[in-house]
Amino acid sequence: MTPEKLVEELKLACPTGLKSVVLYGSAAAGDYVGKRSDYNVLVVTEDLGIATLNALSKTAAKWSQAGNPAPLLFTEDRLAKATDVFPIELLDIRECHKILYGGNPVQGLEIDTKNLRLEIEHELRGKLIKLRQSYLLTGGKPKAVAELMVDSLSTFLVLFRASLRLFEDSVPQQKFQALEQLAGHLEFDAAVFGTVQELKEGSIKPKEIAAGELFNTYLKTIECVIDAVDAYIHKEKN
Repeated sequence: MTPEKLVEELKLACPTGLKSVVLYGSAAAGDYVGKRSDYNVLVVTEDLGIATLNALSKTAAKWSQAGNPAPLLFTEDRLAKATDVFPIELLDIRECHKILYGGNPVQGLEIDTKNLRLEIEHELRGKLIKLRQSYLLTGGKPKAVAELMVDSLSTFLVLFRASLRLFEDSVPQQKFQALEQLAGHLEFDAAVFGTVQELKEGSIKPKEIAAGELFNTYLKTIECVIDAVDAYIHKEKN
């Protein structure tokens, strides 16, 4: 299902309450990678009561079955009140999006970046914990380990891009450009992420790499970035 098809089905499902549909993430930023990427959409409705959720559920299920995350649902009021707890996500959406339907609900959002440091630290540490947990479930099997790196890459690149905001007011939309600029501030080798991106794109195959060694480097590089960001955050607090 394409984003355009999603909009048509949402309009039929919620003909009076649908306010906006916004495409964000890799597809809006221009680094969408075919079947290895998904479409992220923000849907703003008049209300989010059970009747609205029921009306949207069938379309959302079809969208999810097509390999996409379920739509991010907000009312205009709830979206405005969420800026202090979701600064990473809403800054990214505000700066890079495509309006598929209705008005622009993110253009005028006021996002206080004082909460950005806390969310960055929380998210980076949480995702690192999850990465280690997920590795335990692979049994060290090369294909599963390769898939783990591919599946986690986008999340870490988004968080690294957010981390760049600690050093620069304006950050590139392309995640790998942001990664390169972050490496200039924190001095880490970003090459491993390029290799995982090649796995994601299919230009190299899991059997062509030593998956365990690559994961070890991937893990240590992520740890290095987190430690550097953490040191910066705590230095700024003091």
